[in-house]
This record gives sequence, structure tokens and C-alpha cells, in this order.
Amino acid sequence: MHDLTSTVGIIAIAAGAVSVVALVLGATLALRLRRVRSDQRMVLGDRQRDLVSHAALLQSQFEALNDYVQDVAARLDQRMATAEQRLNGAVAYRSLLRYDAYGEMSGRQSTSIALLDATQSGIVLSSIHHRDQARLYAKQVLGGRGELELSPEESEAVRLALQGGPAKAAGQAEAG
Repeated sequence: MHDLTSTVGIIAIAAGAVSVVALVLGATLALRLRRVRSDQRMVLGDRQRDLVSHAALLQSQFEALNDYVQDVAARLDQRMATAEQRLNGAVAYRSLLRYDAYGEMSGRQSTSIALLDATQSGIVLSSIHHRDQARLYAKQVLGGRGELELSPEESEAVRLALQGGPAKAAGQAEAG
């Protein structure tokens, strides 16, 4: 047997130490590789595909999703435009004005109602009540002005509607 203090013994001890370090390093690398493969399986799934093909698949799926989102956004824009157009035609301004058309102290039974859309167009309905009769008049309003000449009460109903509506308009004027 050789002595460990000899050159051959020292080389054997050094070779043994290098092999132990290599064995520990190999075990550490194997453990890290196992973790990387586990993480890769988590990302790629159980399928046998490489990272490049997975990235290409993700890119194509992202482009398909982007196309779908663009299509949905275009349809939503179209629906929103239609809804806004419909809302512009809905009643946006309104007022009710009560008054005594004949000055008979009969309790302000006559009314003028203004119903206007977002373009300040619509109608004014006037109901004139007398003791023995009632009459209903309808006049069209375009851009805040009557198509036919409006009575002072009808003009006031349109003005009140455009100014802010029924809270200020109900029972504000009396005509004689």
C-alpha cells in the first residue's frame, strides 16, 4: 500500500476531492434541471412541445384574441351610436305651465306642455279650458322656435323647458 503523503497519495486525495465536488455539483445541477423542467411543464402543459413552438402558439392566440376584441369594440361603437341617436330623439326638455286663459278666476285650468328632444325640437300642447268647452292645440317646435306662431303661454312653456324643466315651470304664469 502507498503512503498518502507521497505524490501518488496526494494526487489520489485531490482526485477524490475533485470527484466529490463534481458529484455535489452534478447533483445540484440535476436538481435545478428538475425544477426548470417542472416550471416548463407548468407553462407548457403536459404536451411535449418546446418553448419556441409554445411562444408561436401564444402569439397566434393573442392575435386571434386581439382581432376578436377589435370586432367587439367596433360592434359596441356601432350600438352606442345607434343608442345615442335614439336618445337624441327622446324627450330631453319638458315643462308644464298652468294658467287661467280667460281670466275668470276659475282656478288655472288651462295648460301648455312643451316636450322637446336634444335638438330642442318637439311639440307644444295647449289645452284651453272654459266653463262650457275645452280646446286642444298642438304646435310643432323646431330648434326651440315654433313652426307656427306660439302664444305667450306656449312660448313661456318652451322657454321654461329649455331653461330647466318642470320644477320651475309648474304654475309660474297667469294670462289674462
